[in-house]
Amino acid sequence: MTNKRPVNSDRRAFLCLGGALVLGAALKPVSLRAQGSSPSRIGVIGSGHVGGTIGGLWIKKGHPVTFSSRHPEELKSMVAELGSLAHAGPVEEAIAFGDVLFIAVPYGAIPQIGKDYSAAMKGKVMLDACNAVSARDGAIADEVEQNGIGVTSQKYFPGVRIVRAFNTMSYMIFAREAHRPDPKLAIPIAGDDPQAMEVAAGLVREAGFDPVVIGKLADARRFQRGQPGYGQPVSAAELKQKLSLP
Repeated sequence: MTNKRPVNSDRRAFLCLGGALVLGAALKPVSLRAQGSSPSRIGVIGSGHVGGTIGGLWIKKGHPVTFSSRHPEELKSMVAELGSLAHAGPVEEAIAFGDVLFIAVPYGAIPQIGKDYSAAMKGKVMLDACNAVSARDGAIADEVEQNGIGVTSQKYFPGVRIVRAFNTMSYMIFAREAHRPDPKLAIPIAGDDPQAMEVAAGLVREAGFDPVVIGKLADARRFQRGQPGYGQPVSAAELKQKLSLP
């Protein structure tokens, strides 16, 4: 009888330790994903120059990516070149696949994409790289000019955790400057959800750039097309100086 209590006590301690380790293992991937330091499943909506380039950079860091477009069969050669972590499919498949979404389409398509898919996207983090161009996108470009692009995107994707990112430069600059020696190329980001911003900042770093937090979605106007933060292939320190950020 005298030997049973220490054994039971040791067993309880062991079980508590095991439980703590299991809990820690369960929590750890969430934290790492938020920092962009472990693979995230990414769904790309619009797999042209920007979507293909940024998605390809994430694949090189070990993130599985499903690329989508209206004609996914046209993505076969790109996917083949990117390797086994790359897949192609319809938009529905990319949305279902992605822990995180990345959208890079002509802005005129935003209202219809939002109408068709925002319910399926609800609660997900989505990096938004779309730009509004009056000659191409029509009336919605006027809405963007009046209300700001971050606020406008959020209107069409209710419940989606939007972060504006990767909209300020051409895909050629992204491809050329990714993972350059320090100081890295600055990528301005803006969003209303703190955790989504953390996820986005981690993925910007994974792609080989330096995220610069500009503020909330309303502040994304500061780096939308035609504004001072747009088209600035500079370091984080230089971008902060140009935008008078602390």
